[in-house]
Amino acid sequence: MDKLVKLTEDIQILWTNYSDQYLIGIRNTLILAVVATLVGCLIGFVCGILNTIPCTKQDHPVKRFFLKLIRAIVRIYVEVFRGTPMVLQAVFIFYGLPYFTDGAVSFKGMSGIWMAAMIVVSINTGAYMAESVRGGINSVDPGQTEGAKAIGMTHVQTMTNVIMPQAIRNIIPQIGNNFIINIKDTSVMFVIGFVEFFGAHRNIVGVNLKYFPSAVIEMAGYLTLTLAASFLLRWLEKKMDGSDHYELVQEDPLVMTAGTYSHPNRGSCLDEQSREFRNTGKRKTGRKEGER
Repeated sequence: MDKLVKLTEDIQILWTNYSDQYLIGIRNTLILAVVATLVGCLIGFVCGILNTIPCTKQDHPVKRFFLKLIRAIVRIYVEVFRGTPMVLQAVFIFYGLPYFTDGAVSFKGMSGIWMAAMIVVSINTGAYMAESVRGGINSVDPGQTEGAKAIGMTHVQTMTNVIMPQAIRNIIPQIGNNFIINIKDTSVMFVIGFVEFFGAHRNIVGVNLKYFPSAVIEMAGYLTLTLAASFLLRWLEKKMDGSDHYELVQEDPLVMTAGTYSHPNRGSCLDEQSREFRNTGKRKTGRKEGER
């Protein structure tokens, strides 16, 4: 119990003295995660669509060559950035590009650090999103494509008007998952000097050496951010799903079956108790008697 009281006091001291730094770190984390996720989604959509362009033996050899070349480049990009840690990607881009270009390409100052962090997280997100988009497009029933072609749509029209609206709904959960991952994975950007939430924690701990109390603040902060993101994304999914139930229009007699109505004075033309049915029956009976 005494330890919990001491921990609470240390957390209160840290928050009182360094709340501004923590909040700046949270702001930087959110900005980086949101922008990088959006850019990464754009990269992923481009790569995913390029991977799903149809290629048959009837196509021109030049078209087949370029499609295979594009797919090979996309595959290499996806495998490299999915198969290596983001922290090493940050080191390679931030320190490796100036090394190989003799300083011609370098990231100087705080703006350069921001640019490098955006590039790293965006490219990494794009590699994961490329496979998500490809899977989302392939998850749409092939009959949708065949139906679009049957009414004369081109491949571009089919993708923009038929396939992509359905694929986007299918990959919304994965987009949200990547956004939540980016909120946490931006913590590795401290390796290039980017001051996000975890970087603020490292700076504060270096001054007062209260590592565990500051880590508790970090844990609570990241958990709050991810829970808020999950709530917003589930709300977006429900909005895109629309209503979860549909009621038939009871006024339309065509949706009613015979015997639906029990009241003798109400009914549809299909109901044996309706006045229309009775009048029709009387007219038919009268004709038969006249013919006799």
